[in-house]
Amino acid sequence: MTALWTPDSWRSKPILQQPSYPDQQALLAVEDSLASYPPLVFAGEARELRRQFAEVTAGRAFLLQGGDCAESFAEFSAPKIRDTFKVMLQMAVVMTFAAGCPVVKVGRMAGQFAKPRSADDETQGGVTLPAYRGDIINNIAFEAAGRAPDPQRLLSAYHQATATLNLLRAFAQGGFASLDQVHQWNLDFIANSAMADRFQQLADRIDESLAFMRACGFDNQHSPQLRETAFFTAHEALLLNYEQAFTRRDSLTGEWYDCSAHMLWIGDRTRQLDGAHVEFMRGIGNPIGIKAGPTTDPDDLLRLIDRLNPENSGDRLNVIVRMGADKVEQHMPALVRAVEREGKQVLWSSDPMHGNTMKASSGYKTRDFARILSEVEQFFAVHQAEGTWAGGIHIEMTGQNVTECIGGATPVTEDGLSDRYHTHCDPRLNADQSLELAFLIAETLKKVRR
Repeated sequence: MTALWTPDSWRSKPILQQPSYPDQQALLAVEDSLASYPPLVFAGEARELRRQFAEVTAGRAFLLQGGDCAESFAEFSAPKIRDTFKVMLQMAVVMTFAAGCPVVKVGRMAGQFAKPRSADDETQGGVTLPAYRGDIINNIAFEAAGRAPDPQRLLSAYHQATATLNLLRAFAQGGFASLDQVHQWNLDFIANSAMADRFQQLADRIDESLAFMRACGFDNQHSPQLRETAFFTAHEALLLNYEQAFTRRDSLTGEWYDCSAHMLWIGDRTRQLDGAHVEFMRGIGNPIGIKAGPTTDPDDLLRLIDRLNPENSGDRLNVIVRMGADKVEQHMPALVRAVEREGKQVLWSSDPMHGNTMKASSGYKTRDFARILSEVEQFFAVHQAEGTWAGGIHIEMTGQNVTECIGGATPVTEDGLSDRYHTHCDPRLNADQSLELAFLIAETLKKVRR
């Protein structure tokens, strides 16, 4: 996989979606600093995620990926991280308990700072400035000084990612994730919602099961699986100079790993076969993903799979399908059939967010929750028809009480979008909507596994 590959071989390839830094010497100095810093994650952790990927690919587990569209510096706080972690725990336990299916949890956290853009520039009131590309690059405020790409922001992103990972590890291993705490995971602002009531009923059943297990001699003091959980991080590998800085050779295996996250993925705009992003990703040992949209040609996908997973191992590659609710039936079956025909081992997951973005009459960018549910249902239906395993879900969500996506059991209306619209980029599901989606997936998984 690493023949003729080096951590910087991507620099000789064409590259898209990169900022233009005005001070190249300052950028090089920051890259050197990052390369000397401790890694954010470790190669052994990435290998453990690959082991769990293999279970999903084989149809024995399900992959849950979720978190912010783009992490921000201004909204960084321990409660925000905790609440998003809580919702992911809730979603995972709903799926696990209902379907009897282990859930692999991966957060879009501790590194999801950069976003691709449809245009390099933005114009307001006759003034044109560089587009906002995420806090790791520039400032969201429409001001000339803040919109200039600043390499110091790479350092700020590293320090925030470090703090985020420290807290996530404490939550995952320190008792917060214990099943004895399942009743405490509900958030105050959804306490009176239909989804919260449904989750509490499930939590009561879990309590009964735990009581039975304790009576049989099993408890969380002797069974770490009941009091701890594995939680991994992932982000889009967009800024390759940042990713290269954290690409280290593992002392145990001699292989290269990108230690900025456990998993990285290539976006729909940067998956060119001869491009820099594919070149970089083919040489790292992490589990990786590729976004596949309605413009993805089946033969191109097969060539990407061969380039990124030449050994055809089931623990390596996640194809993240993002079609849009009205395009799934038209485009997705051909991709699944091509991959099956050639005997390629991939983990299929659904991103029902990016193909369903629209502008509300009020001017806010939003997503219709009904369309999100529809895309997920069609994703499962296609795999059921083809006899393949619908292995995961990849969503933009938050534990905050936001009003960014319309619809849901406790509906957000177009008129209500302005109440708590906080995203720095794309609209996210709130906790109530995320739980509703989890119950839908749980019921579907139960039917499929039967």
